[in-house]
Amino acid sequence: MEFQDFFKCFDISASGLKAEQARMDVVARNIANAGVTRGQGGGPYRRQEVLFETVLGRRGRALGGVRVAGVVPDESPFLEIYNPSHPQADPETGMVLMPNVKIPFEMVDMISAARAYEANLNLMKYFRDMVERALQMGR
Repeated sequence: MEFQDFFKCFDISASGLKAEQARMDVVARNIANAGVTRGQGGGPYRRQEVLFETVLGRRGRALGGVRVAGVVPDESPFLEIYNPSHPQADPETGMVLMPNVKIPFEMVDMISAARAYEANLNLMKYFRDMVERALQMGR
């Protein structure tokens, strides 16, 4: 292992931190829009999902981390509720199309992202401590 490869661990963990932060931002946006029945396209807000992709290191062999490949809409069907007094209700059936956001699933996704973020942060702290100990031994 080359000396510079040792510090690659920081870059990999930092990429994980950045990716999980993006995931938490999308989850927060989903939760904030869970009740929006008329969005920019005229219909209910559509839940968003983050896609990750691995980043290859030098020479395309070693893992170089992770990055956000994109944010895509969740194509699952909208939820329908009966509320004839709602301004967006269908006049014949009284049904309202609601966003396809399910708060319990979003909370699980948020907890998962927070734990992955924390794991990457702990890994960075571990490597920092290891470098500090190695420097102290070299004195």
